[in-house]
Amino acid sequence: MVSNLDNFSTRSRTICGVDEAGRGPVMGPLVVCAFMVDDDTVLRELGVKDSKRLTPKRREELALQLKDVGKYEITVMDAEDIDVLRNRYTLNVIESKLFASVIEKLGPCQAAYLDAADSNEEEFARQVKKELGDAGKDLEIISKHGADDIYPVVSAASIMAKTTRDNIVKEYEKELGQPIGSGYPSDQKTIDFLKSYYSEHGKMPPHTRMSWKTVGRLINELSMKGLASFDED
Repeated sequence: MVSNLDNFSTRSRTICGVDEAGRGPVMGPLVVCAFMVDDDTVLRELGVKDSKRLTPKRREELALQLKDVGKYEITVMDAEDIDVLRNRYTLNVIESKLFASVIEKLGPCQAAYLDAADSNEEEFARQVKKELGDAGKDLEIISKHGADDIYPVVSAASIMAKTTRDNIVKEYEKELGQPIGSGYPSDQKTIDFLKSYYSEHGKMPPHTRMSWKTVGRLINELSMKGLASFDED
């Protein structure tokens, strides 16, 4: 858990935005951030928007500025823990637990704006409220699809979550000694890396979400290739 709570007074802030980065990747962590301010005027002045609509350089610039204008909490769930929890929960439930966790750690506020993870916006709000228990008793929760494009406070959370995840992926690349791409199944660089690593080591690399269908498909594909090569010999 990462926070900057010590840099701020203990008085209650009123608006909280929550978003994630890394829900769908086959590699890397799921990062959730809650960001809180008294008033979103400063966020509008900074020009925050959905992190996906910003260049990496601009995201990094804004992330540095955001650390000084609001309170935030960030939680990181690595691939191994995601796989373990997937044995018991859906990804939507896992996210609701993480959203509730960062909201509770951040402290009291009047309203929390969520980028809805569930196709049913209201159901996701109910799930987060349930996970919060007594901590969410007096909290108004607004759950919307595309909230990071609607509410500046959610845009701020989106930027913080995305830059955190990007930096973690960079560390993974240093650890593994080669580029791994974004970690998303749609990224050919990631798929090529997984295939290359599996072909060389006979297993998937660290930080891979083994519970993802993409992994099973790749293993089957590479195993069949290996059998075909063996038959040809």
